[in-house]
Amino acid sequence: MTFIFLSALDGVPDGGAAGFELAVEDDTVPLLALRACDTVRVFHNVCPHAARRLEVAPGRFIVDAGTLVCAAHGACFTIPGGDCVAGPCRGQSLREVPSEVRGDQLWVDSAAL
Repeated sequence: MTFIFLSALDGVPDGGAAGFELAVEDDTVPLLALRACDTVRVFHNVCPHAARRLEVAPGRFIVDAGTLVCAAHGACFTIPGGDCVAGPCRGQSLREVPSEVRGDQLWVDSAAL
């Protein structure tokens, strides 16, 4: 695995979500990091229901009662697990990107982008 830097850890709010655009070759890949205390997981910022981004506006996510809510159709995903617990894609999960926390930095596997 080849890991690349994504963000400082404090760029992902505890109990919340942060969005990122990573430049890969001739494209950008929208990513989403979900954090609960010391656990941070990174996913593609794409709802499994309608293949749309999850945020209301670039980098602005709806977090309600410990879940990330898809702005398009209201699907609710666990933080930090990314599992859909309510809405049209219930039982599905966000597509995870292998990641590591190294000190106060968040890194992602470039091969999984």
